[in-house]
Amino acid sequence: MNEIFSIQGKIAVITGASGVLGGSLAESFVKAGATVVALGRNQETLDARVKKLTDSGGEAFAVEANVMDVESLEAAANKIVEKYGKIDILLNIAGGNIPAATLSPDQSFLDMNIEGWNQVTDLNINGTVYPSYVFGKVMAQHGSGSIVNISSMAAYSAITRVAGYSAAKAAITNFTQWLASDLALKYGDTIRVNAIAPGFFIGDQNRNILLNPDGSLTERSVKVIAKTPMGRFGDAEELNGAVQFLCSDAASFITGALLPVDGGFSAFSGV
Repeated sequence: MNEIFSIQGKIAVITGASGVLGGSLAESFVKAGATVVALGRNQETLDARVKKLTDSGGEAFAVEANVMDVESLEAAANKIVEKYGKIDILLNIAGGNIPAATLSPDQSFLDMNIEGWNQVTDLNINGTVYPSYVFGKVMAQHGSGSIVNISSMAAYSAITRVAGYSAAKAAITNFTQWLASDLALKYGDTIRVNAIAPGFFIGDQNRNILLNPDGSLTERSVKVIAKTPMGRFGDAEELNGAVQFLCSDAASFITGALLPVDGGFSAFSGV
């Protein structure tokens, strides 16, 4: 039974592999026997990530590329195919919110930084669409593949202060469903596209919003925990199993799905 969940021998491209979430997934995937291609904009940071993965006994390769530059991604795809001959998995992890797109508690939408809006929507939407476009072609040529995108609790219902991020993640949910349908209709049942919707995890991008300098919860965090039935934040490692499942043969009839990994946040009305 365990073999159906296996990703042993798969070639997995992970965008944003040098970040907290991407790094955790990369470590999990090499432990599961996959070959990880770490994709990002900083070669030095990528090399450090790959060294950590290979030092632990895993197979990994670093490729510098910008997820918002199609030509850069095409060059990366050529390198990967030349080295491995195929791409089995694409994890679109690059993305997230940015400070310029976050309203302060006393600001409204009418105070929003338009440039910040443009940056965060471009990063999260095109930063997923462009890699899917480029690496999806490789999957289509070889007749199989699995793409996993990152949506958010912000795609389920409005979360204050992050209008651009929320709109972008809602777009990712819709794009996941659209692309899953299109690829299945045009290329058959062996290319699948799904997404996970993480709940609240503390990372570098949101640490200052969720934690005070002394480590105590901010007012925002208190509200988050109150609406999370499990009563805590998630750990990055708790996303890994869900993603591996979606990439494995155990999910062979699952495409266009959005899987929440949120401690019950999306299920609970707060009452």
